[in-house]
Order: sequence, then structure tokens, then C-alpha cells
Amino acid sequence: MITNRITIFAAAAGFLAMAGLMLAKEKAGTPAKEKAGAGTSEYTKGNQFFETKQYEQAIEEFSKAIEANGKQPAFYENRGFTYIALEKGTEAAADFSKAIELAPKDERAYLGRTQASLLQKDYAQALADASKAIELKPDNAIAYKFRGFAEIGLSQWDKAVTDFTTANQKNPDDPQNYDRRAWANRNLKNYDAAVADYTTLIEKNPADTEALVRRGATYTSMTQYEKAVADYQAALKLKPDDYDTVQRLQYVQSALAAKNAPAPTATATPTPTPEKPGLITPLNIGIAIAALIIIAIIARLVTRGKAEETSSGRIR
Repeated sequence: MITNRITIFAAAAGFLAMAGLMLAKEKAGTPAKEKAGAGTSEYTKGNQFFETKQYEQAIEEFSKAIEANGKQPAFYENRGFTYIALEKGTEAAADFSKAIELAPKDERAYLGRTQASLLQKDYAQALADASKAIELKPDNAIAYKFRGFAEIGLSQWDKAVTDFTTANQKNPDDPQNYDRRAWANRNLKNYDAAVADYTTLIEKNPADTEALVRRGATYTSMTQYEKAVADYQAALKLKPDDYDTVQRLQYVQSALAAKNAPAPTATATPTPTPEKPGLITPLNIGIAIAALIIIAIIARLVTRGKAEETSSGRIR
């Protein structure tokens, strides 16, 4: 048997970041006639280089193994995983596709291509390959986890929660299952469930600053600012130079101060003083017009009967 010892990189599906490094040691079955066949020596050297993170040298050795024996799917798979370690998704996908062609019932090849698709943000392909891996090996916790990554990338939050729950049941020691399920629940506004997962992570590792910050952000969404302040302060004790956390802490402290600020005291509204009316009012205008009419009548009576003077002396 050819021993297949490989490190799997999981691409964190969704709008955020890559998942961390995860070690998986499995055995890929090969026909007995190929037990000591062509390419075996180069394949073994490739694994040794991989284990010491000399990825370029590992690629060279796996390529030599493939040149010597292009019918062995494990050679393509391990070179594919090495490409993933180098974050070369296109090259990795090609190798895993060849491995699938040679061994269509090998779930590892589908899992490898799932990771390559996640690197390329091709979440639909990742979802299809992870589902195929689950079909071939239903008890594989990694397959559910990778499908959960793909579902997060497709914003299928409910399905992601279900898959991470299954992955968690099969492997409760993988922190990514808790972290990504919490993220999916946060997007569903299931804040209590998210807090529970972050709390589990913190209980398992009290120095997990990311879990503290993310739980603090969840408390902020719940407007539980006191708890958010406590989480951010705890995270800054572990990582005091984290500028983002400093900003988050300042924000929730301001929000908490505004929340606890006393309500303004109500004051009596003074009664407005009535304004004195101006001289120009309808009544005064009417009086003035009447006075002018009376003056005009009196003037007319006084001048009645007097001859009008003209400059020419002519009577008009």
C-alpha cells in the first residue's frame, strides 16, 4: 500500500477569509501490482518534502512520479494538495479532476477538488463535489465541513448551520465547525446560538482572541454593550495592539454611555406675551378714510360760490 500523508487546506467559503491548516493522514489504496511500481520512489520523496513544507520540491517529485506512472490517482491527489498549500487553485483542480477520472469513487479526490473550487470561489462546484464525497463516505466529517463552507459562500445560511452541526457531531474537536456555524447563525440573526458556539470555543481555549472579538461583535448586535465591552477588553489583554478591537471597544463604550445617559429634564414653557397691535390696522385705516372724506366735504362747502382765478382771465 502507498501511504498517503497530506495536509489539507480548507478554503473558508463566504465573503471573509481562508480557513486554517488541518492535518489529515489517510491511506490511498493501490493495486498490489503497483505496490513497488514505477514512480513510487519519487512519490515517497514528494511526501517527505511536503511534510517539511518544501512545497516546490514536493511538486517536482510528484511530477516525476506522474511521468513514471500516470495511472496512479494518489500521485495526482498529493500533487493537487501541494498546489492547494501554495494556493494554486487552478492547477490543483486539474490534478483532482484527473484523479477523479482514474478513480471516480475516491472521495478524497472530490474533497480535494472541493478545496480547489473554494480557493477559486467557485462555490457551486465546491458544493457539488462535497455532496459527492458525502454520498461516497457519509461519515466523513470533513466533507460536511467543506460543504458548509460552500453553502456560506452561496449565502445558504440554514443549510450551512445543518452541515456544520453534522460535522461537529462527527468531530467535536474541530474549532472551525463552531466558528463557521456561529457565523452562519449570526447572518440568520440567531444571536443566542452564535454566542453559545463562541462561548464553547472560549471555554476550550481562553486565549482565543478571535472568538472573544466575534462574541463581542455578536453582543453588540444584541445591544448587550456591557458584555461586548468585557469581551473586547479581554481580547485586548491578550493582544493589546489590535487596532480593530480598540475601535470596536471605543464604539461600544460610546453606545453604552449613550444608552445609560439620563433623559433630559422637562421645563415649563413660558406663556408668550401678547404683542401690542401696530398703528396700521383695519380699524385705523377706516377711521383715516372717514376723516379724509369729512375734510373734503367741509372744504367743498367753504369754497362754494367763489370765482376760480385763472391766469388768462378767461372764464372756462
